[in-house]
Amino acid sequence: MATKENDQIIKENNCETKMGLPCVLEAFTSIFSTGSISNKCCGELVVLGKVCHSALVKKTLENPVFNDLNPATIIAKSIQTWNNCLALIDSPSPSA
Repeated sequence: MATKENDQIIKENNCETKMGLPCVLEAFTSIFSTGSISNKCCGELVVLGKVCHSALVKKTLENPVFNDLNPATIIAKSIQTWNNCLALIDSPSPSA
């Protein structure tokens, strides 16, 4: 994975400033561990955009701390999280 390319994408799109830390942690947990992402954070993830989402996940995978993780599994989980959030945001639930 091209580190420079991901860094450039993240910088050019201001990816690191588009989500609040609580939602970043939620998204991170849902992709790199086991957890779910709330509707609020799904909204922030969708606003972040797919380009930023992919670049941030790939950049995180470059960290030696995550060497024991299978990149293919993480990428699959990141796509699944993205698609779930997109579906959730595209079909608003009836207001309570």
